[in-house]
Amino acid sequence: MVNEVPASCFSGAFPARSCVQVARLPKDALVEIEAIALKYDAENSMTRPVYSLGISPCPNDTYIFEALIHGRFPASFDTSVHIADVEELNAMARQGRLAVTKLSMAAAAHILDRYVLLNSGAALGRGCGPLVVSHRELSDEERRTARIAIPGRMTTANLLLSLTGRFPGPRAEMIFDQVMPAVERGETELGVIIHEGRFTYAGRGLRLVLDLGRWWEEDTGMPLPLGVIAARRDLGMEAILQVEEAIRQSLLHARAHPEDGRAFIRSHAQEMDETVMASHIATFVNDYSLDLGQDGRKAMETLLEAAAKEAGISLPSLPFFAGRA
Repeated sequence: MVNEVPASCFSGAFPARSCVQVARLPKDALVEIEAIALKYDAENSMTRPVYSLGISPCPNDTYIFEALIHGRFPASFDTSVHIADVEELNAMARQGRLAVTKLSMAAAAHILDRYVLLNSGAALGRGCGPLVVSHRELSDEERRTARIAIPGRMTTANLLLSLTGRFPGPRAEMIFDQVMPAVERGETELGVIIHEGRFTYAGRGLRLVLDLGRWWEEDTGMPLPLGVIAARRDLGMEAILQVEEAIRQSLLHARAHPEDGRAFIRSHAQEMDETVMASHIATFVNDYSLDLGQDGRKAMETLLEAAAKEAGISLPSLPFFAGRA
């Protein structure tokens, strides 16, 4: 908590703070209160709002947000960035801890009373869905009872797996980059892979069982929404629309000046090959990332309704998208 609170209020160089003794306070006091003061200066950037921003370390997110994070164009606010696996971001959003955050579509259905979805920054498209893979050929009966590694209960991948109705077997939850190793070691018979896994699974000797994105596209005729950017409603719609436009400008900057963000993207891409990194961005960043448009919003509404039905919850009677009545 002593680290999280300053991170939600300050950006860049954080102010120094002290720590108190755990066992007891000085002079046996019961309570100690410490404050950080800032000398008022109308020209000081600290007078600008600072929004906590959650994104994943995946190249599509770091590509889109790099220019905004590093102030490469004028914006009306600053950011305090939290980079984490999307399932951690899902959990933080359900607690309302982030002002602006990336979310799985499955998680978005649970937080629409507190957050509104933005029309920019999303991961949505065709030919970009999660894949169900195995290490060996499985019979139909084996598939129905197989243990499946999933990249999180609240991920869009797990939601799609459930919507197919084809995989009722037990599920093992783990971080997304542990799914393929679990299948390779035989700890699970099946695995649902996301992100760059779609580009590397064949080289690891894994077999494709079902392309969940293709299943969705054939079932609905719509592009597949994977992730969305959401902003807390208590920011106010004027500020939310400023954030939405800033994300759009950040992506436009990335397209116009790709070299600016290369080091930042690489620093969060773990050991990802350059070719895979480029393929990742090309697959998950597109014109829907600039603006969902009517088709994108319709696809998201359809998946949100399916997610709510699967979870046994009702969606709130509030506008789902920023700037939409």
